[in-house]
Amino acid sequence: MYTGEYQLVGSEMSFFTRKLEAQLRFQQIPWRYVFKTEERKGEVEKRANTHFIPLLITPDKWLIHDTIAIGPMLSDRFDQRSVVPETALQRICCYVLEDAFNHWLGRVCVHSRWCYPDNVAWVGPRFGANLMLDRSVDQPFSAEELTQLAPIGPMMHQGFGQGVCETNGVGPDQAEAVQGDFKNMLDALATHFASNDFLLGDRPCLADFALAGASKAHFICDPEPKSWLGEHSEMLHKYTERFYSDWQGELVPWPSGDKVPATLHVVLDYLQESYYPSARANITAGLAGEKYYEYESGFGTIRARTQRRLNLARLHVQDELQRSGGAQDPGVLTLFAGRGILEHYLN
Repeated sequence: MYTGEYQLVGSEMSFFTRKLEAQLRFQQIPWRYVFKTEERKGEVEKRANTHFIPLLITPDKWLIHDTIAIGPMLSDRFDQRSVVPETALQRICCYVLEDAFNHWLGRVCVHSRWCYPDNVAWVGPRFGANLMLDRSVDQPFSAEELTQLAPIGPMMHQGFGQGVCETNGVGPDQAEAVQGDFKNMLDALATHFASNDFLLGDRPCLADFALAGASKAHFICDPEPKSWLGEHSEMLHKYTERFYSDWQGELVPWPSGDKVPATLHVVLDYLQESYYPSARANITAGLAGEKYYEYESGFGTIRARTQRRLNLARLHVQDELQRSGGAQDPGVLTLFAGRGILEHYLN
């Protein structure tokens, strides 16, 4: 590979941009932000053939736009600080948790951002900082800039936010369901992080970057989801901000003996009752050619649009299960027994 600087093209208000930023920081990869501004937008989208962010431009001039592919690539390239374990149980937990957090947290992100007028008004200037001013959201705004950028929030809500919430089945009428599920997740994470720094113990993996990215761009950022944190505010702030500062000290190895934390089952319990019923219904309906699917969320029946990418992500994890021998590994079979999670990926 070529040595040099990686360019992260995206927005600081973006879940997946922040996810990739967290990995670049942890692996101590030379990188810099290139905000996707209005001025750069046309050229970038033409070259990438997509409007999605983030994009990663490598020193060897590759342009990649899917964090599911980018994450393992960077882990291999900078293997002195790899973020994918080699042993079967840890590796499979890493990929399973990344898939779940990648696709489940986005619902909370879009609902909390776009279904509350005060939050819409607040996020507009922050998008504008990257989009129009080509600078970080951390730089203070003048009164004139706040006035200038004020229309951006309502404009984005009308052109994007409202529609994406409806597509994901998390419009304003689903506030109770979204907030209830979010509380369940925080309760599970609080139990786990009471005795662990990260999802697999003392060292972050790919799944941690997904959780940290959603938290940095949304949950500890936007006023609305911040107001939902309650007793878990300190926990999530402490967990998240660790990813966005300079990493110091020696790298902690993965737990020996292919062990995972004893409390990981609490996180899996949560996902078993939340993400996986939705994912199975989504994929089944999509493969049958149906545009919409329904599932029982624990807070009533949710109707949302099918998404092709969920099955592609499922097959990605299936490949890892087969290549690593995880589908036959005793530790994997024991941890996931009776959950229906392995069956989701293998069938």
